[in-house]
Amino acid sequence: MGVGFCRPLASRKFAVLATALSLLGAVAVSTAAQAATEAAEPAVFAIESPKAAKGLMIDVAHAGKRLVAVGDRGHILYSDDQGATWVQAKVPTRQLLTAVFFIDDQHGWAVGHDAKILASTDAGATWTEQFKDLSREAPLLDVLFNDPNHGFAVGAYGALIETTDAGKTWTDVSDRLDNEDQYHLNAIAQVKDAGLFIVGEQGSMFRSSDEGQTWEKLEGPYEGSLFGVIGTAQPKTLLAYGLRGNLFRSTDFGDTWRPVELKAARGTLEFGLSGATLLDDGTLVVVGNGGSVVVSHDDGLTFSVFNRPDRISLSAVTAAGNGDLILVGQGGVRVAEPTGAERKKQ
Repeated sequence: MGVGFCRPLASRKFAVLATALSLLGAVAVSTAAQAATEAAEPAVFAIESPKAAKGLMIDVAHAGKRLVAVGDRGHILYSDDQGATWVQAKVPTRQLLTAVFFIDDQHGWAVGHDAKILASTDAGATWTEQFKDLSREAPLLDVLFNDPNHGFAVGAYGALIETTDAGKTWTDVSDRLDNEDQYHLNAIAQVKDAGLFIVGEQGSMFRSSDEGQTWEKLEGPYEGSLFGVIGTAQPKTLLAYGLRGNLFRSTDFGDTWRPVELKAARGTLEFGLSGATLLDDGTLVVVGNGGSVVVSHDDGLTFSVFNRPDRISLSAVTAAGNGDLILVGQGGVRVAEPTGAERKKQ
């Protein structure tokens, strides 16, 4: 599995939350310190905690009807009752986990610090380590599979790694990108009837029409960092989002872009946006800092904006399965109404 990542640029100061995680305003334990701990004791598992569901959670996904959330200290939680209760999974790390993806109702992957990749074959109940690179001292930030065997993970300092055997081996393919400055790659997404799309630091954008074998660098609409990208229900249509409420929409797989205005109760939304989901009915939901939840019912042309009263920063969102939303971020996992408002207890 020995992927040979290049070392980070000495001139660039690495911050643990230099990407989308910075939106959460959380302070993580030193990567180097945790790496030393795991190097000395490779079999370290995440500590079981009854408060895990209230801790920092970064991403959430579906494994069939099951919900699976990942976050700080290697915590992975799953719920079989639409987010009402959560069970902590057995996870062989205490590192911050940044993203999770399931290709079907059983097989999933999670990524995080130390370029760590974990895999599950039982819907997220237990996990095994597939890959890590302690020497890199930088996180992977997103993961996506095209099919049960072929997947990519992206991360800090331009990391792009690929597997064609369900994660048994991973190969560094960062040189497929025209990314001399090693900009952080924050997110990767599939765009309907088009291909794969990556966004990252300094507004960087890359697209592939051949399942990631070759990539084209694009001149994007924004020079600030983009923290996420999502394909819509329409062909070749996608949204990219990032700092200060910046949200852009393209209907031609990134050839052209237009900004989408987000109007909040007190004016233009200026909170950073960090996560999004496409619901079964085509509704788009984007979340971010300040408890921001923005919802579109017209394929991303327009959005309604709701800022939760608690103002707790959110990093990801998905459907609960009963019409509600599952929000994750600071303070853990929450069940919310379709607008993003807190679900009232019955």
